[in-house]
Amino acid sequence: MDVVALRRQGWTITDIAAEVGRHPDTISKWLRAGGPPVRRRVAATVIEERWARRVEELLARNRNLLATSVYRLLVAEGFAGSYPTLVRHLRSVRGPRRGRTTSATVPIQTAPGEEAQADWSDCCDWGERFGLGPLHCFGAILCWSRHRFWWFAASTDRAHSLEGLVRWFEDAGGVPGRVRIDNMGALVARAHPRLVLHPPAREFAAAHGFAFAGCWPGDAARKGKVERPFRELKEALLQELVLDPPGSVAELNARAAAWLATVVHPRPHRVTGEPPADRLDRERPLLAPLPRVRYDTARREPRRVGRVPLVEVDGAAYSVPPELAGQLVEVRLPVAATTLEIRSGGQLVARHPLAATGQTAWDPAHRAALERLAMGRRRPARHLRAVADPPPPCTAELELGPGDYQVATPDLAARYDLDGGERP
Repeated sequence: MDVVALRRQGWTITDIAAEVGRHPDTISKWLRAGGPPVRRRVAATVIEERWARRVEELLARNRNLLATSVYRLLVAEGFAGSYPTLVRHLRSVRGPRRGRTTSATVPIQTAPGEEAQADWSDCCDWGERFGLGPLHCFGAILCWSRHRFWWFAASTDRAHSLEGLVRWFEDAGGVPGRVRIDNMGALVARAHPRLVLHPPAREFAAAHGFAFAGCWPGDAARKGKVERPFRELKEALLQELVLDPPGSVAELNARAAAWLATVVHPRPHRVTGEPPADRLDRERPLLAPLPRVRYDTARREPRRVGRVPLVEVDGAAYSVPPELAGQLVEVRLPVAATTLEIRSGGQLVARHPLAATGQTAWDPAHRAALERLAMGRRRPARHLRAVADPPPPCTAELELGPGDYQVATPDLAARYDLDGGERP
């Protein structure tokens, strides 16, 4: 009423907006409509009893589910309510999950294709919970587009670290100019203040045409783009998998990739305001191309063959051809492989299925060759010198003829002059 009255008195829209504390566009809209809109009455929206029971069931199975996870599950089952309504209901049921942070930070801006970040996250508790054994997650992210990559493995050694980087480059479709890591022990001898890499890491970076950059461990300001998504990994994805656990690490990797493709990458990022999938399409042409030949990330180690033609790897013994005894060979174990290769002079000489600790894996051909070689090494026979005359017969075989065989005892003292006297 005041706006209409002031307008009738000749006030300008700008003056009316300043008088009533509204935007001039709002005043113009009110005047065209003949007045302000009717005040809306928002009824207190509540969760229906059916969905309340479903939420209670989900929280009973896993009370740490995020509201976003619960909302996705309910929408898939036909829930028509809004996300804020569900959040209010969850807060009334279990209360707030955490408080707001009070620390301040400044985001670091990077150009497209300039930098990426990579790190490992310990998920052994989840591996034990799912019955998968030791479990670690390799995470990587392109800093400009926020394109993520997660890959689960049983180890964080050098072979798995390099394999994770190769799979990430293949997933992103190119190689960034710089990859920032912290004290990733399999690749780094020292991370800060000056990055010192192990020779295999330098060889890997040169083969792909990028440079490693270091930072302090846990530096959220410098490497937080890859560390913060690990919180969503453990609080959203893995919490949802508790409802339907994966049967193997391969299944877990497949479900993680599908979850990123359907949930994370199409969703507008809270900082950039754009979906990572859209920004990746613009960043991919600025990434360096992948090598023409895939980098060999297999574990390769030298071994000396003993007198028994066996080599020891991780507590198990594997056979090689007997002619390699005492020589130096190379053991090659590809990531996630079930067979072990042994090479000599660059040539493959043996391949064995992986054996358990304490066991010995023999190739039947190697054992047969070793047995032939051992049986052929006989000592030469020793020949006695021939005797011209036959040996005399023993006493029991003598035939004595007739005669007197009583012989007087000889006087040895007289014969050998033992008394020292003179002989006549």
